[in-house]
Amino acid sequence: MTSEISHLEVHRPALVGHCYRMLGSAVDADDAAQETIIRAWRNWERFEERSQVRTWLYRIATNVCLDELQHRKRRARPVEEGPSGTVDSNLGKLPREHWLEPVADARAVPSDVDPAERAILRQSIRLAFVAALQHLPARQRAVLLLMEVLGWQATEVAACLDMTVAAVNSALQRARATMATRRGGSLQAASDEQARLVERFADAFERYDVDALVTMLHQDATLSMPPYDLWLQGPQTIAQWLLGRGAKCRGSKLVRVEASGGPAYAQYRCVGEGRYEAWALMIAEVEGDRVAAMNSYLDVQTLFPQYGLALVLDPA
Repeated sequence: MTSEISHLEVHRPALVGHCYRMLGSAVDADDAAQETIIRAWRNWERFEERSQVRTWLYRIATNVCLDELQHRKRRARPVEEGPSGTVDSNLGKLPREHWLEPVADARAVPSDVDPAERAILRQSIRLAFVAALQHLPARQRAVLLLMEVLGWQATEVAACLDMTVAAVNSALQRARATMATRRGGSLQAASDEQARLVERFADAFERYDVDALVTMLHQDATLSMPPYDLWLQGPQTIAQWLLGRGAKCRGSKLVRVEASGGPAYAQYRCVGEGRYEAWALMIAEVEGDRVAAMNSYLDVQTLFPQYGLALVLDPA
């Protein structure tokens, strides 16, 4: 039993990544990956193609996710839920289960793949791409991911989903058409310059140089703070927020992590006497040469443990 579980466990990051793309939640992805491993272990004796374990596990995971998607609505982002607000708008709060969540790269991208495959896997867990995926019907989503991200053939997908090859190709065509209409719906890697922009943005935030932050924002940049439904748009409105209701973030410490296919920052706010408490996981999304979205995920009790992060930084 132990050796079988160990053989399956090495594939957990690949499974978490696949389930995350399907479900839009790191927590749900963990649960789905665990269910996949349990089902695989129970059927281990009937599986004979040992060299194709990961492919077999992907099949199980896909169907676990399809079962899950029958019982709940898609994950969303605040910018999809209604018009932008103002710095004086009320903060409505929705449960964690409503929102699209980020995922830790280390938990969702396997280390035992070649650099080209790893690059695609990281691109496909970007927030914008996963958000676009949530607008696809579940089976179209599965077809697109199996073929465009994992590189399966139509015959393999047909066998996995109990569809004809013609139906698979039709679903892929429809999925591609929908993704082409969604912002962030294409697979693309960030450039080195864009990565440096994120680093400069984080540095300016830690110094709380709001003027510098504004110069890096896209003209229609957004700020969101799940689980709150309020989102703001435009550099000047975001600056007003940071200097007003968000001013308690001044003096924060940032800790670099890798999340959703790129750099992210765990934000700790100072609560006095050199003590810092976890406040948010910050992810800046870049389009071209500007920051297009500033996302602060406030559910630190759920998110920070995924990165091995403490919830409190005590004085050194």
